[in-house]
This record gives sequence, C-alpha cells and structure tokens, in this order.
Amino acid sequence: MNEKVLQTLEYDKIKDQLYPFIQTEQGERLVADLHPSANFAEVSAWLQETNEAVLIDRMRGGMLLPSLVDIKDQVRRLEIQASLNGTEIVSLAQVLIATAAIANFFEKLQEDDLGSSVTLLQERVDNLTLLPELTATVQKALDETGHVLDGASSTLASLRRRMTGHENSIRQKLQGLTRGKSAQYLSEPIITRRSDRYVLPVKAEYRHQIPGVVHDQSQSGQTYYIEPQVVVEMANAWSELHVQALAEEDRILAELSVELADHSEDLLTNALILGQLDFINAKARLAKSQNAQAPVLSKDQSVDLQQAWHPLISEKVAVKNDIALGGDYQTLIITGPNTGGKTITIKTLGLLQLLAQSGLFITTGRPSTVAVFEQVFADIGDEQSIEQNLSTFSSHMANIRQILTQINDRSLVIYDELGAGTDPQEGAALAMAILDKTRELKAKTIATTHYPELKLYGYDRPETENASMVFDVETLKPTYQLLIGVPGQSNALAIAKRLGFADDLLADAKSMVNPEDQNLNRMIQDLVDQRQLVKSERVSLEDKTKEVDQKAATLDEKTLKLEQDEAKVMMAAKKEANHLVSKTRKEADQLISEIRKERLAGGQASGLSEQELQKQKQAIASLHQTDHLEKNKILQKAKKAKVLTAGDEVMVQSYKQQGTLVKKHKNGQWEVQLGILKMLVDEDDLVKTEATAKAQETKKKQHKQKVAKTAHKTSATGRVQAKLDLRGVRYEAAIVDLDRYLDTVTLANLSSVEIIHGKGTGALRKGVTDFLRSDRRVKEFHFASANAGGDGATIVTLR
Repeated sequence: MNEKVLQTLEYDKIKDQLYPFIQTEQGERLVADLHPSANFAEVSAWLQETNEAVLIDRMRGGMLLPSLVDIKDQVRRLEIQASLNGTEIVSLAQVLIATAAIANFFEKLQEDDLGSSVTLLQERVDNLTLLPELTATVQKALDETGHVLDGASSTLASLRRRMTGHENSIRQKLQGLTRGKSAQYLSEPIITRRSDRYVLPVKAEYRHQIPGVVHDQSQSGQTYYIEPQVVVEMANAWSELHVQALAEEDRILAELSVELADHSEDLLTNALILGQLDFINAKARLAKSQNAQAPVLSKDQSVDLQQAWHPLISEKVAVKNDIALGGDYQTLIITGPNTGGKTITIKTLGLLQLLAQSGLFITTGRPSTVAVFEQVFADIGDEQSIEQNLSTFSSHMANIRQILTQINDRSLVIYDELGAGTDPQEGAALAMAILDKTRELKAKTIATTHYPELKLYGYDRPETENASMVFDVETLKPTYQLLIGVPGQSNALAIAKRLGFADDLLADAKSMVNPEDQNLNRMIQDLVDQRQLVKSERVSLEDKTKEVDQKAATLDEKTLKLEQDEAKVMMAAKKEANHLVSKTRKEADQLISEIRKERLAGGQASGLSEQELQKQKQAIASLHQTDHLEKNKILQKAKKAKVLTAGDEVMVQSYKQQGTLVKKHKNGQWEVQLGILKMLVDEDDLVKTEATAKAQETKKKQHKQKVAKTAHKTSATGRVQAKLDLRGVRYEAAIVDLDRYLDTVTLANLSSVEIIHGKGTGALRKGVTDFLRSDRRVKEFHFASANAGGDGATIVTLR
C-alpha cells in the first residue's frame, strides 16, 4: 500500500490509538510496522484473530500480559557466550513466566468449551515452548529486581549469614559507643555509613578522643566520620566475605546465562508470539473502545458500509452514513456545498477500507462489507508545493497523472474536488475525462465536485451513480447526510433569499442563470421530492407492517397463553379427579379386604362375588386421568417452540444476518457462524429459519416412518416370542411391560401367548388378571395346566 494514501487518510492516527493497549515492546514494534494487506486470505485471518480476541475480551476480560521488554539484545549477548547481569536475566525470566501463564490461560479456555472458538489464537499458543524447569531455576535464584537470592546456592547463603553476623556485631559495638561516655564526643548519637563502612559522626575537636580511621568530613569541617578502631578488624572480615559473596553471585549469574543460552531460539520465538498476542489483544480492545464491528469481506470488490462514521470522530457527535460502491455502479460522484461533509465522507470510506485490510474492526452501526483492494489512491486537499513552484491545480493534476499510471481493476481511487482550481468549463471537461479514464481501467472510484456538468455525467455514463450531501435551506446548515441516487442541488439563490436579499436582485440574478441549469435544478428538486415521498411512504409502510407484526405476535402470544391456561386448568382438574379416585380406590381396597377377612373367618356372606368386587375396582381405576406433559400436546408444543440444536440455520435478529449454530456454551449463549466470523449470541436473539423448521419436521416424519417400518419388519420376520416372563419385576413396571408386549404380539399376529408371573404373594398374578380382563385385545385367558406352571402362568388368547 502506497505511503502517500496512508498519510492523506491519517492512517497513523488510528495506529496511535493502539499504543495505550500495548503491554510489550514487541507489540509496540508490530503496531509501528502495521500496514494494510492486499492478500485476501491474510486479511481474512487477521480479522478472524481480532474477532477471537474480542470474544476472549468479552468472555474472560482479555489476555492478561505483563510488561515485557525486547530481549533481542540479551539473546545476542548469550549467543556470544557473554554473562548477563541480574536485570537482564530477569527480563528473560519474565518471558518464561508470561509464556507459562498464557499457555495455562488457553488450557482453561479449552476446558471451558471456548477453545474451539479461538482456533487461530490457539495455533499461535501451540507454538510456544514451555520451559518449566528453567523457569523454576531462575525464579529460585533471582527476585523481580534481579537481586540474587540466598536460595541460589548453599555457599552464598552461608556467606551472607556470616556477613550478617559480623554486621550485627559491628552495630552492637557502635551502639555501645553512642550510649556510653563516648556519646559526648559525637555530633549525633547515630550510626551511619561512609565508603561502605560503618562510622560515627565525631565532633572535630574530639576526633582524637575516638581512635580509628577517618573516612569522610562534613562540608563545614565540624564533623569527622570515624570508623572506631574496635570494629576495624570485624569490618575487614565483613569486607572479605562481601567480596566472596559477589564472586559467588557472578558464578551463579554465569551458570544461569549458560542455561538460558541453550534455549535462546525458544526465548526469541516465545517473545515474538507473546508480542503478536499482545498486538491482537490491543486490536480487540481498540474495537471495544470504538464500538467497532467486524466487517465481512467481499470477493467482488464491492463495499457496503452501513451507518459508518469516521473513527477519529466520537460516535456521540458523528453523523452516520450508508456508503456503497461496487455492485450496480463502479463510480460514485458526490456533489454538495462546501463544509457539507463531502470530504469527510470519502475519507471515511477510504480509512475504514484501510483499517479492515489491516485486520482492525471498523466503525459502523450495522454489519458491513468491505473489499480487499490491491491499492488505494487518494487525491485530497491542498497539496501546493512551494519548492516545485506548482499551483494547487498543477499539484493535483501531477498527483492524478501519477495515479492513472498505477491503477487497475483491484484499485480504489478517491478524488476530492476533481478539476477544481481552474476555468470551470475546462475543469469540468478535464474531470469527466479523468473519470472516463479511471472507469476504463475498471477501478472503483468515489469523487466529489462542484461542477453541475458532472451531475449530468452521473446519469449519462454507465456504472456511474450520483450522490449528494443534504443541505437544509431553512436553517442554512448542512446535515452531513449522504443521499445516494440524487445529485446535489444549487442553493445559492435560495440561501440569498433566506438571508433577506431584495426580490428584484434575486430575479435579476435568476434571469442570468443558464436555463439548462435551472431545468437541472428543477429536475433534481423533483427527484428529491419523489425520493422523500417514497421514503415517507416506505417508513409509513414499515410502521404499518411492524404494527401488524406486533399485533399478530401479541395475538399469537395471547392465543398460546389462553391454550396454556386452558391446559393448566384441565391438568389441575385431572389432578383433583385423580385425588378423588385415589381416595375412593383406597376405600374400595379397604372394603374388599374387610369382606375377604369376614369370609375367611366364616362370617356373614357378602352379596358381592369376588369377580364383581374386581369389576368395581377396575371401574374405579379407569377413572384415573393422565396428566403427564407427554400427553398434553398444547404444553408440549409450547415447550418445544424454542428448541435449538447445533447445525440449525437461524436468523440473528439484532444483526439481521443468517448464520449456523455451532454449539451452546455453558453461559447459555450460542456460538453462531456468520460468514468467516464466529460470535456469541443470546438465545433470545435467535429465530429458526423456515428452512430449519421444515427440515426438522421432515426429519421427524422420516423417523416415524422408520419406526413403523421397523415394527413391520419385526412382525414380518416372526422374531417375537410367545412368552413374557414378569417374575422379579415390580408391579407397576410389570403392567407397563405387559401392555407393550401385547402391542408387539398383536402386530406380529400371534394368536396365543403365555404370561409368566409366578405365584409369590399373588399380587402380580392378580394385577395381570385384572389388566387382561379389561383389555380389548384379549379374547380369553386362563391359568396354565398343572404340569406347565399352574396358577404361576396365564395363557392368553388374542382376538
């Protein structure tokens, strides 16, 4: 990408906004080297990495990286076998520690089911080399400031203990002098240090009263700093230990340097990857601060920016515009008054295009499309050159001539005030010729102009469209709104009238205006009026459609609620009925039990036989109402209305974009694939597409047909056994198994089957008998013969 357009469109000012989010010197270098790419695959990968970092920032607060310095110099010294100092080794250790932290962070992302959504960043992390043993060794030897710790070696720990002992002895001796008779000779009763030795501040007149070595004198000459003779030997011993300790520290640093040198390439690679992650993380945080969105890349060199604003202008004050180029037209000509926003509009298009090709999100209010251009050219502003003695017009023409020698069908060309600065007629003719040449070279072009001739040019030339910046004649202020499809209207006379000019003066001026220009203005005004009428009608229609949709949705919601309420009332009634049935059944069981007891006791005979009692009990049981959700179609429908599964085609309502569900995360959000991008969306923001609903319904029907075919196949093969063993099965489960078994044997066309229920307490046998007696599929039944199980089995004849 040519450097001139980067300077013209203020690309570096956006790069400067990245630096506050950078933590590493390597990341700062990547920002400094950032340039737009013309490679489609590379731009796509960059945008996907930024999108993944945005996802991590939203879900986990971003990738936390410490401040890291560039370690190239340290590694270069290691490669020449130099010994590093503590500070240099700490800078390498910080890379090792940060490497382990990032690897652990991404490992947790994998565990939290977020790893599959950050595949490109995970690939970078997978290239990190973990060196846990070396990291632990360095951390044990040095603290964060590069100071060698006692734990680095036993020798160093011993030397420092002995030094501490000598130091304590020295201080005790000196403290005795500050509190005894000698205290009267001191300027202050304190212990201080000079030349790395402990000394006392002695008054000049008493310097001979405390024998020792003089190490310093105050500026006034009134105080001598003397090391008393009684501690000189101990101080000498401490100094010897100090020299040995320093030698031991140098040995430890040298050993660490050798170990680090063995992994110098790994350290450089890790630092580079950490810098890349820091850079990508900064792009994500810039996108968050700007409220920017991920653009979609087009392969046909078309651009469609929705509600776009210039990234150097605050979103709160910026006017957002829809800017489109490509598709139906390859050239867009914008007309309008000065200070109306033409230049900022074309700069917005050019700058957002450059940012997208740099892997940065763009400032748009709705999902937008950008291209990947090989080159972007711009001729904007006053580029008069005093050194070359060129006029403004000449400077622009020289720049445009250079542009025309470089553009092709993969170029974006931006012209500002094309042809301005010379005779209007010649300037307009030259501007049209330049636009014709640019269109001939098949470049995408956006241009601004004052010339009325170019308004007609937009109608006459193929693949060319007019646009204008709207000006409010009533307030005499620009609105900064871009209107595509309508050229700008000349407002000089209307503005003069609003400012109070006399009617005769205005009439005189109007008479001198070219009639063709007046006709053009009337045509433009007619177009504006028609467009405004269509816009108003469209807004009215959209409002009415939205109102109808809302009413329909409200009606559906009320209908569903009514059905649900009705179903709930029905379920409540059934539960109440079941409660009464259960109570009656218990009373009947108690009554039957009492009758049986009387019979066994030889009491008075009851008027009801055992068979009649069982019939009454079965009749009571038949009153039970099913209140399970599986049988309640209304509530079941309400429950399944919002069921989503991976692979479903859905509409993301907030973006008005169709995507595919990838998977559901633990936080309840769905991961949705929108083109090349993946993003997390709340379930309430998703609506199944009609295609998905039809596919699921077809799949359900196919499943039912498969079940039916399987049942038929089972029946046809005759594999159903004519015997069902219910021994050891609980009462309720046994009755359910019996019911299913009768379904199966009925489909298999068996005429007779055997039900083995055993003897036991007789409860299961009685339950089976009661069930068979009331089942319509059963023609008759009886106990098996004595040699075939007797009353432990029942032979059933089916209808």
